[in-house]
Amino acid sequence: MAPRKIELLSPAANKEVAKAAILSGADAVYIGATSHGARHRAANSIEDIREVVQFAHTYRARVYVTVNTLVYDNELEQVRELICRLYEAGVDALIVQDMSILRMDIPPIALHASTQCDTRTPDKARFLESVGCSQIVLARELTIPEIKNICDSVSVPVECFVHGALCVSYSGRCAASQTCLGRSANRGECAQMCRMPYTLRNADGQVIEKDKYLLSLRDFNASPHLEEMLEAGASSFKIEGRLKDVDYVRNVTAYYRKAIDEIIARNPDRYVRSSFGESVINYTPRLDKSFNRGFTDYFLGSRRPGRMASLLTPKSMGEEITDISKLHNGDGISFFNTRGEYEGVNVNGVRNGRIIGSRPFELPKDAVIHRTNDIEWNKLMSSRTPERKLWVAMTIDEDNLRLTDERGLTATVSLQGVAKDKAQKPMQPERVLGKLGATVYRLRNLENRLKPETFIPASVLTELRRKGTDMLDRLNIETYPFDRRRPEDKTAVYPDRKLDARGNVANVMACKLYQDHGVESMDMAVEKNPRYDDAVMTTRYCMLRELGACQRDCKDPAIRRRFRQPLTITTGPHTFRLAFDCARCEMSLFKG
Repeated sequence: MAPRKIELLSPAANKEVAKAAILSGADAVYIGATSHGARHRAANSIEDIREVVQFAHTYRARVYVTVNTLVYDNELEQVRELICRLYEAGVDALIVQDMSILRMDIPPIALHASTQCDTRTPDKARFLESVGCSQIVLARELTIPEIKNICDSVSVPVECFVHGALCVSYSGRCAASQTCLGRSANRGECAQMCRMPYTLRNADGQVIEKDKYLLSLRDFNASPHLEEMLEAGASSFKIEGRLKDVDYVRNVTAYYRKAIDEIIARNPDRYVRSSFGESVINYTPRLDKSFNRGFTDYFLGSRRPGRMASLLTPKSMGEEITDISKLHNGDGISFFNTRGEYEGVNVNGVRNGRIIGSRPFELPKDAVIHRTNDIEWNKLMSSRTPERKLWVAMTIDEDNLRLTDERGLTATVSLQGVAKDKAQKPMQPERVLGKLGATVYRLRNLENRLKPETFIPASVLTELRRKGTDMLDRLNIETYPFDRRRPEDKTAVYPDRKLDARGNVANVMACKLYQDHGVESMDMAVEKNPRYDDAVMTTRYCMLRELGACQRDCKDPAIRRRFRQPLTITTGPHTFRLAFDCARCEMSLFKG
């Protein structure tokens, strides 16, 4: 059995970030187009996407475009035209959640099921595969055994998130922003209600927690579990962050590239990279140097209390500093002040064991200090641009110069008509042919089969080398292996007969697809249902467990009394009632 192709998938806010991600080792990038991406502030022109495609395909890296918002009936033709333009630009696949796209008259571009499809079960995964999805993005809430069960049930690659911000609601299917503020998370305009401070009250109105970020999760970090996820069957590892800057994407991509490559090196018969080219990273990537709210492995590891949420602040925590002498002028630090508030200040220096700030501040005794901005790290990142090179082997004889690269392409340049002089001493053609610095290639080895008496001028060798690399570039374009859309199995049956508003149906075409596949009744998405009165958020994260008050595990009567239900949380004018399904270990929020 051939080794399984493993993909590292990085986010891109724009073409500059996309190129940086690829140079840092990404096997694929995902990027938003002019419209209908779930990050409306990360839109890109077709021309920029075309440029990213051309750059990525050099390394056989892929470009996926997010067309993953809900589509209204009056937008169906607009989306269809957008997809046609993306196909013409050479995009490898679309990431979609609206099922109407499966029924559009579009070119045979590959479709990937977005995480917003909320794939948590083998039945759901099999359905998405059967109706034409070539890759399936799983919900982030899954355990290793759950990932394995799904991977075992389908034949298409399975994609899992491994790093970045977490939506507290299952698969980002959250109606809080829409119902409270009229801003649809499913349309790319999430108001991030989960990052707001809340006051928690019990059934008696007693305040349990005041102004805490009770729904704000730490950032996901699955790096300790990569090998387990591979063994479970995952083939694509996705980094969240289409609004993140270039330094974040470079650093995080390089970190996961190194980690994945180490696993592949130990298991060459099982795994192989899905793209080509070696990335040279002239620094040691560190996750704590980039924006983070602290880290959690979510449901991949232990579910002990106090491990998932960032209750005190939704802002970046950075790296913990235990030795203040390591601080630099211009660094930014954060800490919790004597009032328990999260406070930040810029560093002007360290004198006599004290931090001198850009303004007066009081550092509590035994305060934990985090560096949120490392000026020296920023300088390092800006000065160490990564590069990515493709290995090429050359053979030269009296008749031809042959170049074979790691993509498996071979270019042959004829030496017919090349003037050859008599050498005074044996040639060393590698000195000229190996000068590939202006190209994407790097010489691995050269086999010299020229006769000892043959001499070819350096200018001629230079021209032969140029012709050879140009030929490899053309061959790569001509032979690039595009995936094509899978056909829809008309006999496939959706796992459920009823589809509630969380199914995110917003147009007649999506409605028809579900009906054709056995759904007998369905509610329209919250954006199309002004009288929506169901849960605005359902999550596997449990606030009671996080606060040490799990109703199944906690036996302390005082704690149980303190958390007497129903519980409510309030932020500004918005109040939510909490409901707990302990059998499923789920929490839901209802408005009002």
